[in-house]
Amino acid sequence: MNEFMVEAEHVHKTYGENHVLRGISMQVRPGEVSCLLGPSGSGKSTFLRCINRLETIEGGKILVDGELVGFRERNGKLQELTASELAAQRRDIGMVFQRFNLFPHLTALENIVCSPVMVKGERKDVATAHARELLDQVGLSEKAHAYPSELSGGQQQRIAIARALAMRPKLMLFDEPTSALDPELVGEVLEVMQQLAASGMTMIVVTHEIGFAREVADTVTFMDEGVVVEQGAPDEVLGHPREARTRDFLSKVL
Repeated sequence: MNEFMVEAEHVHKTYGENHVLRGISMQVRPGEVSCLLGPSGSGKSTFLRCINRLETIEGGKILVDGELVGFRERNGKLQELTASELAAQRRDIGMVFQRFNLFPHLTALENIVCSPVMVKGERKDVATAHARELLDQVGLSEKAHAYPSELSGGQQQRIAIARALAMRPKLMLFDEPTSALDPELVGEVLEVMQQLAASGMTMIVVTHEIGFAREVADTVTFMDEGVVVEQGAPDEVLGHPREARTRDFLSKVL
């Protein structure tokens, strides 16, 4: 096992003249939960999308479990992976978005089963048995045959988490998974994420849920304007922030 599940070194990302990421570096060990905090537009979600190559980068490098993301190194030079190679690399990285993106014409069970069968070639009976285990894990075994339109937002997001887990990833990325939910539904999704963290899953979570970060995270990274302002244990960053920008942000959200 590699010392770090995720290593980002001096990552830069631009959109035209907009320099969104300005040399982001961070490391996440296997089994750790890392929470990214910061105001809207600070680059948190963009950085998360760079980890599984949904966004390309213009500088630096990202490694997941010791492998370069999006590239291979040959004779001292970097070569971009082909689309099929990149797809294979992404299979090990689960991602949960703000919006649930469930297939509306498939039941909860079918939404979970389809990716391992179609992408990984799993036998349908094996994938279905695993999907039922995952439904039980997220507390929705009784909703196996419900369609997304019959589920609450919190239930749909829990199905989305189960769908990502169906691919048996080594890393889970969460992009503000509770931001689209009504306040009373946030807790049920955070509870599933807490259980997942307790099971030893490596997780990087972009969130505004300070309580979750304080309780569950091993490390907290505060970002602003495309840079890492402060990084450390939750008690340090949230309880005793060193930087004035961090203190100002927390004073507005706590």
